[in-house]
Amino acid sequence: MYRMISAMIDATPTSLDAIGLPTVFVVDDDISVRESLELLITSAGWQPLLFESAQAFLEAPPTSAPSCLVLDVNMPGLNGLDLQSMISVSGKRMPIIFVSGFGDVPMTVRALKGGALDFLTKPIDSAALLDAIQSALSRSEVLLRESEELLRLQRCYDALTRREREVMVRVVKGLLNKQVAFELNISEITVKAHRGQVMRKMAARSLPELVNMAATLRLENDSEIS
Repeated sequence: MYRMISAMIDATPTSLDAIGLPTVFVVDDDISVRESLELLITSAGWQPLLFESAQAFLEAPPTSAPSCLVLDVNMPGLNGLDLQSMISVSGKRMPIIFVSGFGDVPMTVRALKGGALDFLTKPIDSAALLDAIQSALSRSEVLLRESEELLRLQRCYDALTRREREVMVRVVKGLLNKQVAFELNISEITVKAHRGQVMRKMAARSLPELVNMAATLRLENDSEIS
């Protein structure tokens, strides 16, 4: 699935309010576990999507709704920890809850170090799982809102001219207008004009807000200007 995870960033909807029912992905090779979790998840008001293997999950279509992954550790072929590593390496973020009938301390530590929100042992405590899923979906919603804001900022930044980007990078570094003018070999009045355009196009109400925007966009040096 790494079409699915990338869609959380690359195809972020215009407004999170338009997103559909929260989705809980379940990956477990035991059909009885899948069926019991399907009933539990449905009863809580979420949408369950079930997969018998990690590979089937990877081939699933994308979703833009808040979502999390309930993932078995021990499965034939690609196991849960391997799938977690693939998700982590991709740079995308999806909250993961591990479940296993054979959990041990090293396995649990590896899963949690890899970013898992929880590690539950089978037989699964329904209340504990529902609490974990609720936390994971809340986290997913935060991640989606962050992605939505990042996309908005990137569009604003893309609307800047090259010179405006050059001015912005230097302003957020703390350079005074006269220092920016000296570095770019332009007048201070021109710097002020470009700075005003930057503030307007970025919809920044103050310099600290513009600095935070630059940090979100990771505009750390002149090489970011294109």
